[in-house]
Amino acid sequence: MHKTSAWPLSQAYVALIVYASLYPFSGWRDQGIAPWEFFWSPLPKYWTGFDVAANVAGYVPLGFLLALSFLRRGGGRGGPRANSAAIVVAVLTGAALSLCMEALQTYLPARVPSNVDFALNVGGTLLGAVLAGGLELAGAIDRWSRFRVRWFMDESRGALVLLALWPFALLFPASVPLGLGQVFERVEGALADWLLDTPFLEWLPVRDVELQPLVPGTELLCVALGALIPCLLGFSVIRSIGHRALFAVAAIGVGVGATALSAALSWGPTHAWAWLNLPVWVGLGVGLAVAVALLPAPARACAALVLLALVVHLSLLNQAPASAYFAQTLQTWEQGRFIRFNGLAQWLGWLWPYAALAYVLVRVSRSDAQNRMDV
Repeated sequence: MHKTSAWPLSQAYVALIVYASLYPFSGWRDQGIAPWEFFWSPLPKYWTGFDVAANVAGYVPLGFLLALSFLRRGGGRGGPRANSAAIVVAVLTGAALSLCMEALQTYLPARVPSNVDFALNVGGTLLGAVLAGGLELAGAIDRWSRFRVRWFMDESRGALVLLALWPFALLFPASVPLGLGQVFERVEGALADWLLDTPFLEWLPVRDVELQPLVPGTELLCVALGALIPCLLGFSVIRSIGHRALFAVAAIGVGVGATALSAALSWGPTHAWAWLNLPVWVGLGVGLAVAVALLPAPARACAALVLLALVVHLSLLNQAPASAYFAQTLQTWEQGRFIRFNGLAQWLGWLWPYAALAYVLVRVSRSDAQNRMDV
């Protein structure tokens, strides 16, 4: 029996909500206000449609994933009563999470707890839970389960969770298209700030040379690897060659679409495709061509190739600095209207490749152990 991917996805989404709700995690102090005082605060005089949509839409996936997790926990349909119970539990869980987030914002001067935000969060959770319950009653979830059995191998949940998160990771701006995980320069700067005025600062390794910008050929290779990695990750759990081919085309298409959306959010709709220069076009083509060539490869070989591709990809990206234009784009996301969404995409964009690396490493290690046992 396949385990549902909804539960680990819901856990990841809770972590993202916590980060987005408590960002920037600085200035914690008791402001002399009870954490539940926001319940009786007057309604805000000023609000925008963006704020309303963000508070509702931000909790819809949580309600959907939580309800689906409770519905599929037993491995099958449980009827209208189980459906209603799952919706209630999901809404109560989402309400408890939102209540904790709003209460904790009382201790953050940069954030303002709001009873309207709480109500919108609960409403979003309810919408998502009802959607999951409706799909379950309509049999759509069972059809997905049958589809999953036809397409994917056993124990594919980890790969499916990573693949589901990949498009959202691409929404946070990257200095190289599809280039996730470029964190070395930021980690280095953050460590220096944290260790400032401490004797441990002298222990921080100092680079002998400055990071050099990527040349077009290296950028092309990074784009090709960025397109190839999710394809190979999918190949490691997809059964047939035909299904692999469809998945590769769909994955690269989704990656291009998510990157275009990120560019539109960063620079405006008129610049949504400005990042598609010649090295990127060639890189996408090379990535797709290599994926097609590897369609017949065994699943275990694909997993090993994901490991290799991730190591090379991260090594190349983290030997280059972010451009000045990219730094300006990050300021727009981190200080402008994307401050809430920033937490939902930033950490995904930084950590997705490393999570994939850990997953594939564990999977390959288990395969080696199993092979030794069989011998």
